[in-house]
Amino acid sequence: MNKFSELKIAKQLVYALDELNFTEPTQIQTEAYPVILSGKNVVGISQTGTGKTLAYLLPLLSELKFSKERNPSILILVPTRELVAQVLDQITEVTKYKTVRTVGVFGGTNLKTQALACLQGMDILVATPGRLYDLVLGGAIALKGIKKLVIDEVDVMLDLGFLFQLNNLFELLPDRRQNIMFSATMTDDVAELIEDFFYDPVQISTAVSGTPLNNIAQTSYEAPNFLSKTALLKHLLQDDIEFSKVLIFVPGKRIADRLFEELQADFRYELGVIHANKSQNNRFTAIEEFNGGKHRILIATDVIARGLDLDQISHVINFDAPIFPENYMHRIGRTGRAEKLGNTILLFTEKEKEAKKAIEALMQYDIPVLDKPEEVNYTTELIPEEQNKPKELTAGGGMRSLTDGGGAFHKKSAKNSKENLGSRYKREIKTKFKKPLTRGDKNQNKKR
Repeated sequence: MNKFSELKIAKQLVYALDELNFTEPTQIQTEAYPVILSGKNVVGISQTGTGKTLAYLLPLLSELKFSKERNPSILILVPTRELVAQVLDQITEVTKYKTVRTVGVFGGTNLKTQALACLQGMDILVATPGRLYDLVLGGAIALKGIKKLVIDEVDVMLDLGFLFQLNNLFELLPDRRQNIMFSATMTDDVAELIEDFFYDPVQISTAVSGTPLNNIAQTSYEAPNFLSKTALLKHLLQDDIEFSKVLIFVPGKRIADRLFEELQADFRYELGVIHANKSQNNRFTAIEEFNGGKHRILIATDVIARGLDLDQISHVINFDAPIFPENYMHRIGRTGRAEKLGNTILLFTEKEKEAKKAIEALMQYDIPVLDKPEEVNYTTELIPEEQNKPKELTAGGGMRSLTDGGGAFHKKSAKNSKENLGSRYKREIKTKFKKPLTRGDKNQNKKR
């Protein structure tokens, strides 16, 4: 199958897809469409950049009927406000010739304004779990009419600490509904969520997480510390012709801000930064200026950059070797799109060699190590985060000691091992609703 029209998509959607020059579906779109349309529960495992959003939107929109109901029939949960905006944009584009009422809600903006928008009525609600939970408790949204539940980027959602809200939202949703979940990786936490809430799902997997992309050239440099990596990075970025659009991944918010400060003197008007502590306006502006060409360089954390639509990136630079090898695959998948040649560079320290080996084992490919350019001088000076007890930033943005055991998974404390948030909710729901004390990466960081 090589045409959207062959999928028996509603004609109004096909017209819009033609105008967008979307004529051939991707593998995940081709495989997911008939299964989702059949009404079965679906778990899709597919890497970033493979068209996951359209894979679930097209079948849902094709069978969506006109309705005057105030409450939504389709709920799409995503982990970040940027992904809410991106999904809303995609719905708007493909429903140009179809009447669909869509509302998006997310944290960081006025709750009352979003509540009023919800009270106007909608067919599709796109939401982050935390803000949706607040609006449901406030009575602005009722979930009793949900027939289709989509959870996108679920691995990121769990990494951000949204399990509490997900457990509680599941209890408020009707039992008879279709569950559709998409994730870039199948972790133990994702598998547990599927086992608890998804009945007999059809699993669609279009790529092995460790499969390297043939059109991406990978290289690496060894550098002893943060400042040495920064000196090397400055040298490379001076070539604005070769490094025409560069996405730099860093392990956490503090490192993102520190690197931004270090690069400002040399690249002040070409540089942007995006992470969870930035305001909504700053985050949207950073994406727009990078995509629009005003900024040549964007510094980003893994969680914020996952799922964002960033185009025509010439280079992805990994400022660290991520602890989870799959994150490396997500990062490098940002370049080399649409059959264009992409480039990635990994900067690693002696302590990050094991992480590099794990990445190479996953890919079954050894990343070439290049010699340090003669013009670059390395230093022995350490920044505060590198001093005292050596630590690494985890995928969730928290810090862990290099001497700590456990790696990606660790034994829970005695208190946490006894606590079952979902069950506790079931016991208390009849008498009261209780908001979580923390949300998002704050909750995740408290656990680490």
